[in-house]
Amino acid sequence: MLDEVTDFAGEALPGGTAVPPYSETQFLAELGERIRSSRMRCELSRRELARRSGISERYIAQIEAGKGNVSIVLLLRLASAIHGSQAQAA
Repeated sequence: MLDEVTDFAGEALPGGTAVPPYSETQFLAELGERIRSSRMRCELSRRELARRSGISERYIAQIEAGKGNVSIVLLLRLASAIHGSQAQAA
């Protein structure tokens, strides 16, 4: 996975010759869908995910709709909250 991230970063950095695989709009829409599907797979409501992650329910709705330009730190908090719920369900 680290190799994939490194490859993508090399493509996306200034001076890179590759074209990014997605537009920003497509990327945010896909990211939002993945967060929504992960949340639903774990049977978490937006309210519960908001409580666990410390991110407002409204902002989570925006992210899931592909409208929120989420930071890497907030993604980490969402992932930790979702991952924590998977461990409890097992």
